[in-house]
Amino acid sequence: MAKPMTKSKIVAALAEKLDVPKKTAAAALETLAAMAHKEAKNGFTIPGVGKLVVRNYKARMGRNPQTGEAIKIPARKRLKFVVAKAAKDAVLGSK
Repeated sequence: MAKPMTKSKIVAALAEKLDVPKKTAAAALETLAAMAHKEAKNGFTIPGVGKLVVRNYKARMGRNPQTGEAIKIPARKRLKFVVAKAAKDAVLGSK
């Protein structure tokens, strides 16, 4: 299995593709990440890649698998990334 791209490799690839200095490409990548963090609560979409959203989960009853005792699982918020259909088709191929 191939190794995933590191931040420095992504910056280098962006700089080469867009014909800009690596410093500019790194700043663009950092700005995109900062925007995603700030806007995630409203939903942050990267067209063709996916959407970053905050999901609210209700409180529920669960079981301790070791003892079988019923326990209350509190409500919580989770960050979720939903992959776009275009990205799925590009990577996995359409059926």
